[in-house]
Amino acid sequence: MEYVFSNAAVARSFTAYLGTAVGVDAPSQWRITVHGLPDGFNQVDLLAVAVILLITVCICYSTKESSVVNMVLTAVHVAFILFIIGMGFRHGDARNLTRPADPSRSPGGFFPHGAVGVFNGAAMVYLSYIGYDAVSTMAEEVQRPARDIPVGVSGSVVVVTVLYCLMAASMSMLLPYDAIDPEAPFSGAFKGRERCAWVSNVIGAGASLGILTSLMVAMLGQARYLCVIGRSGVMPAWLARVNPRTATPVNASAFLGVFTAALALFTELDILLNLVCIGTLFVFYMVANAVVYRRYVGGGGARWPTLAFLLVFSLSALAFTLAWKLAPPERRGVRAGLLAACAALAVTAVAAFQALVPQARVPELWGVPGMPWVPAASVFLNVFLLGSLDRPSYVRFAIFSAAALLVYVLYSVHASYDAEESGRLDVDGGGGGKVQDEACTVV
Repeated sequence: MEYVFSNAAVARSFTAYLGTAVGVDAPSQWRITVHGLPDGFNQVDLLAVAVILLITVCICYSTKESSVVNMVLTAVHVAFILFIIGMGFRHGDARNLTRPADPSRSPGGFFPHGAVGVFNGAAMVYLSYIGYDAVSTMAEEVQRPARDIPVGVSGSVVVVTVLYCLMAASMSMLLPYDAIDPEAPFSGAFKGRERCAWVSNVIGAGASLGILTSLMVAMLGQARYLCVIGRSGVMPAWLARVNPRTATPVNASAFLGVFTAALALFTELDILLNLVCIGTLFVFYMVANAVVYRRYVGGGGARWPTLAFLLVFSLSALAFTLAWKLAPPERRGVRAGLLAACAALAVTAVAAFQALVPQARVPELWGVPGMPWVPAASVFLNVFLLGSLDRPSYVRFAIFSAAALLVYVLYSVHASYDAEESGRLDVDGGGGGKVQDEACTVV
């Protein structure tokens, strides 16, 4: 879900940046308004659909050729990023870091909305950290995955985080925060500047290439996720088929490409971004819990103490989040006391768990260090950031989650190999092909 929504969101932003590159107000001129549809779903973006379908054809054709195209686009994109950072620091003004464009409507200062604003922003930009896990989906297509996958994931996180911070700093120096264009912030920052109008077009072109890079990587990853899910039987095995000529999961790529294009056609960017953020936070929360469970229970460890710890710690994080959100700000002593108590309970739970429950398994090649503190910190931060999102995001997320749960209960449980191997279901009772090997072929 998060991959489909994020790709649709990125494709929608491609229209705005490409319009900036050619000097066109793309949102108003290249999108078609359909009267009668609800707000947020009434702007038809045909260009976004075209981009998604074009990339879908590309990744269906060949992984090798797609990787070459991606490397070229990435190299060009990094050059544009460095160009933007340099231009931002050269033409920016450090006073913009503390003063708003409209002091009568927007607060000033380096933290204009305080810590709440920082965490709200962190919850929104969480979607920027989607995609690093896509490196792991290529494990079957690299020569030394045990070495290359950890290096690829960790290295890309470090490099891109540094670039994100530098770009955010340069953006904040170019314009006060309340004057930034939400559709195309960097290219919009140079509009109207003397002798710098050309920079806006260059940035628009560079951002467009960067969006193509992002889409290429994400759509490669999402197709391989679905291939593995189809291989396990959780989704129809037809999705796990690999084309013998191109050696790519064509069915999964085409299915997800059409699904993503359908969402990008109608759905506004802010709705997609909220769905991506809540989906990503929830997935990362579940993964952090799973890391602890696998390390301490896998191989016959202490199941119930581990489950009890995960429950107590999650409730502590939830209590901290509720105290942060709901405790009256004017009663600072009460609020600080509640936050300190919740934080102390969380730290105590982690320390007690580490001291009392031994690890059941040791990773053979690479594992998360600092157990259980690192995944516990991830659980805490994800729960806290989930509390920063708005109510409509939860409603939409609940609808999609309920639909996924129905598919899982009504189909996946009965078709998956996990259920068959447990002996609870009739292996021979169902029809349809089953995946039998690691090449995603179906028999």
